[in-house]
Amino acid sequence: MTKNEAPIGWHIDNSYARLPNLFYTKMNLNPVSSPELIILNEELAKSLGLNSHELKTEEGVQILAGNESPIQADPLAQAYAGHQFGHFTMLGDGRAILLGEQITPQHERFDIQLKGSGRTPYSRGGDGRAALGPMLREYIISEAMYGLRIPTTRSLAVVTTGEKILRETKLIGAILTRVASSHLRVGTFQYAAQWGTEEELQALADYTIVRHYPTIEGARNQYLQLLQEVIQRQASLVAKWQLVGFIHGVMNTDNMTISGETIDYGPCAFMDTYDPETVFSSIDTYGRYAYQNQPQIAGWNLARFAESLLPLLHDNEEEALELAQAAIQQFPELYYTNWLNGMRAKLGIFNEEMEDAPLVEELLHLMHVQKADYTNTFLALTFKQQEDITMLKGEEFKQWYHKWQERLTRQPQSKAESVDLMKNNNPAVIPRNHRVEEALDAAQRGDLTVMERLLAVLANPFEHSAEQAQYATLPAAQNCRYQTFCGT
Repeated sequence: MTKNEAPIGWHIDNSYARLPNLFYTKMNLNPVSSPELIILNEELAKSLGLNSHELKTEEGVQILAGNESPIQADPLAQAYAGHQFGHFTMLGDGRAILLGEQITPQHERFDIQLKGSGRTPYSRGGDGRAALGPMLREYIISEAMYGLRIPTTRSLAVVTTGEKILRETKLIGAILTRVASSHLRVGTFQYAAQWGTEEELQALADYTIVRHYPTIEGARNQYLQLLQEVIQRQASLVAKWQLVGFIHGVMNTDNMTISGETIDYGPCAFMDTYDPETVFSSIDTYGRYAYQNQPQIAGWNLARFAESLLPLLHDNEEEALELAQAAIQQFPELYYTNWLNGMRAKLGIFNEEMEDAPLVEELLHLMHVQKADYTNTFLALTFKQQEDITMLKGEEFKQWYHKWQERLTRQPQSKAESVDLMKNNNPAVIPRNHRVEEALDAAQRGDLTVMERLLAVLANPFEHSAEQAQYATLPAAQNCRYQTFCGT
């Protein structure tokens, strides 16, 4: 054992580095002057087989800062492409280094990536660094998503670098350690299809199957099955986003993972007032990635994935295109089925009836017209607290409520069972935008307690505790709409 293997617990492999050289550039580390640990995810560290106490030592912090690496690591920056707001471009890890893949005590494999770790050949003129605020923001939101049972990359740690970075002003430099099932993206396949050979594309597809979909390895037309599996995972993922009011903000093809995990928490936010046209990102001026458009954009992105796989789907180009189109055409129904079943659960409905969709749509229409809070409306329904939501006092709602109560009688489960189902599907708390900003402002002033309390209530959002109720309150009325920025 080397000093980096024990006692910290690193067990690094580098399977991605065994792909053709096209897909990455080997990297030297970009040391920083005086790193300091800001926050460590001890629960995640334990699940990875890492010793939290040792990660907090100087040796551990040096690794989290990118000054040193585990002895087995083979640091690299990944190459990929992507459609950014519909425009195709060459991309890659412009400010991230993949140290390698941690093999856990349960024999699972997770990428360990340092985000904000300095320039790479893909930086496109950028400095490759990141600021403390955006890195803590990703930490908070990604861990909140994990608590909400939504597939996501996770955050192991944030360290400051001891250096300032220049944006509009000088900001505190920081590095996030991101953990992911992998960083394979739709854009990785687009890159291979555009600039690689068919053999390199096939190598990437074979690697993906072994890593994420081993049950289809060796199956008849395993590449078609790969496409179908990714479509199913993304249909489930985006439905989960919609069900909690999460708006990703930048659904470019390089931000859609092949594993089906949420990745890249830049201009994301959670919706307060229910409005399908909600956009938070400052750069999304035309609402391409608005809440209501996320399913459609996911389908569009998956079509780009299918295009990249065409050479592997069939030797005959027309046959390949037909297979791809047939697979992609399944996405809208798969998504809608996931979403409607999720809405049934939010309303305590166990079985299926044709009238369920109109019942849900009528409720959403009322919420939109009455400018009701999305999360709190479902909470009020769960706990029969109609007095808390203005909309729930109106005549139209009373008519809807009567139909809903009638619907609940047409299933074998009891009212108590319905309430339990609702409690398990309607979170007591989400990372409200004003609460996230409050935590970030305090943290950048050196006070981490606000963020720590927020993370604690977000860890189990279905607990419905008294403390969580305090975090369900809405922000004070503001004269300008909330905006997020691509700071990560």
